[in-house]
Amino acid sequence: MSNLTNQLISNILFWLSRKKWLVITFFISVSLFYVETPEGLTSDAHRTLIIVVTALILIVSESIPLPAIAMLILIMEVVLGVDTADGVASSFMSDAVFFIMGSLMLAVAIVHQGLDKRLALSIINITGNKTWRIAFGFVFFSALMSSFIGEHTVAAMMLPVALALLRYSGKKPYQTSNLSSLLLFSIAYGCALGSIGTPSGGGRNAIMIGYFSEFNIAKISYWDWIKYAYPMMLIEIPIASLILWLTFKPKKKILDSAVRKLKVSVAKDGKLSSNQVMSIVIFIFVFFSWIFLSPSIGLGIVALMGVFFYLSFRLIDWHDLTRRTNWGVVILFGSAISLGIQMNETGAAKWLADSILNSLSKSIDDPSTLRWFFSVIVSGIMTNLLSNAATVAILGPIVLEMGGDPIILGMSTSIASAFAYLTIVASPTCMIIYSTGLISSKDYIKAGWKLFIISITLLLLISIFYWPLLS
Repeated sequence: MSNLTNQLISNILFWLSRKKWLVITFFISVSLFYVETPEGLTSDAHRTLIIVVTALILIVSESIPLPAIAMLILIMEVVLGVDTADGVASSFMSDAVFFIMGSLMLAVAIVHQGLDKRLALSIINITGNKTWRIAFGFVFFSALMSSFIGEHTVAAMMLPVALALLRYSGKKPYQTSNLSSLLLFSIAYGCALGSIGTPSGGGRNAIMIGYFSEFNIAKISYWDWIKYAYPMMLIEIPIASLILWLTFKPKKKILDSAVRKLKVSVAKDGKLSSNQVMSIVIFIFVFFSWIFLSPSIGLGIVALMGVFFYLSFRLIDWHDLTRRTNWGVVILFGSAISLGIQMNETGAAKWLADSILNSLSKSIDDPSTLRWFFSVIVSGIMTNLLSNAATVAILGPIVLEMGGDPIILGMSTSIASAFAYLTIVASPTCMIIYSTGLISSKDYIKAGWKLFIISITLLLLISIFYWPLLS
């Protein structure tokens, strides 16, 4: 009995040591609950901010998986009395969630048909064998694709191409070099740049569109978003390519043998099959429907239409689709949107906005500079510490309550959250390339700080001189 007790105590202590931040978060949440509600804040808003603090600590500490944090947000909204179960469910399921779910399923169907390999061969055929052209091609095509089908999917599609080139170039499987850093960061940064281009480029874009709609600010269509964000994306592609080339200039300036071997390997699959042709046709239909039909029926319904066609034409079966779809991402975005709506409805977002502005105004006199600093600088820093979706979910409602032009501030926040260049945990693409073992954490800073500063400067210029012309 004594041994059993000792073993039980040992197991509990081990769990506490592994989950210390979860325990700390619990005590912080309980303490905040019994703290007197600050002046100007309602009790519902106070409890909503407790949920925000709890979620932030758990996200930063990574003590539990992100989907578990998403579920905890929904649970706390009901348990703390912020809203009823039906109300939380209503705020959770929206067109933005349908859009995320449908986009993830579309990506699964595209990869299932092997179109990623076809795309890889096309890229190499276009770029040729010069190293700088291949790097530029990786940035350009990663950005182009990720603007439509999501950055983490494109990174997963492009990574095998880069690894194959490195392998065929004579490098050992896990040998680090400037060439490996150049190619891998070309994929990661290209995906980050492209994710700002359209609503389907990143879940945070869908979250911001959902806030625009929920807060009765504007109905932003697929094409509206492209007009705002795509010019900046196109400008940044050559800038990012140049920065990466100057930072990680490789010894090999031509990869002729590597490219030749890769072409032979990919070309063995033969010509396009009828199913692959049909898959391309359906995706083109979905893309144009996002542009022309989404203003009337919503982005999410269009995405689900594409999934319906893939299933109906038996281009993928339901079992494969559900097994390979990341449902944790769907839950995470739904709960993030729900929390943002609660922050707006309870007045927590407005209280936070006023508090932050009052605090910053002591050192910054100009109100427009204050708002820009918060929407861009704070968003850019937070996205390198948290995730870009969490950044927009938390800061979005605050920014939209700050005054000024809410569309420009909202777009600035969403785009700045894509500046995930500085840390491994900044985005899924950063984690994907780090998992290869071919780059170190220091490599992120080498090129990242340069692109971060340039991106912020470019966003400032576009928000001042270009975006007002679209209003």
